[in-house]
Amino acid sequence: MNFWEDWPGYFEVVVNWSDRLLAGLWTTVQLALYGGLLAFAVAVVLGLAAGSPNLWLRIPARVIIEFFRGISLVVLLFLLLYVLPQIWMRNPDLPFEGLIRNTFLLGVLALGINYGAYGAEAVRASLTTVPKGQWEATTALSMSWSHKMRRIIFPQAWALMLPSLANLWIHLLKGSAIAYIIPFVNDFTAELNNLRRPTDIWFSHAFIGLVVYFILALILTLFMQALEARAKHKLGRGPSLKEILSPKPPTTVPESVGAGAEPTAEKSAAGGAR
Repeated sequence: MNFWEDWPGYFEVVVNWSDRLLAGLWTTVQLALYGGLLAFAVAVVLGLAAGSPNLWLRIPARVIIEFFRGISLVVLLFLLLYVLPQIWMRNPDLPFEGLIRNTFLLGVLALGINYGAYGAEAVRASLTTVPKGQWEATTALSMSWSHKMRRIIFPQAWALMLPSLANLWIHLLKGSAIAYIIPFVNDFTAELNNLRRPTDIWFSHAFIGLVVYFILALILTLFMQALEARAKHKLGRGPSLKEILSPKPPTTVPESVGAGAEPTAEKSAAGGAR
């Protein structure tokens, strides 16, 4: 087999299959986008509940987090695809039967719930790393738990949790390749398997698949880095996104708001309480 001599013909096959590959790529993007948004919502809700002083919130949240972190994504996917519909088959009068038979939606649910459970730990851990003085200041100002979370604690934890959430989102993107086993969902990996037949596995997976998934992961990384830079700038801990992208050299930052300086608890809490 003349390995390199066959590749020009393989690229012609890619051009002929471009519509199918682009359709599969769009399905993968949707899985990563919707699954990531669902995972973020699950992570925030469970992470806040797991860090709550209320036992009625904290204990159920811990149980849910440990359960879905401990279950395999493939097993969860099969539970949603083949076990959950059994309930509607035995009780045909139950509502939302159409949603249960939507295999794409079930794939999004599996990704969002599984990775959201991992993200909940990142949210909870970020809340605990907020300086103790910030918590004490909110207590001194008699803030309710929801108020201090919304105005003081969560904005600071947000900047801390973004790197972990970015890594999880990239893992979710790569994990979405498991969708090729879902009936009626032809994602990019499924189309790469089809492309393998007229070409070979090295070209379809080790070249086309590698390059495309790398580009998608790079786009996600840059987007999350921009969010992190914006979050840190709003806390006075770094340059703005405009300054980072500007070709001009950065201006001198006063020591009081430099990267190594932490805003005082009283100023942060007072500013957030306005």
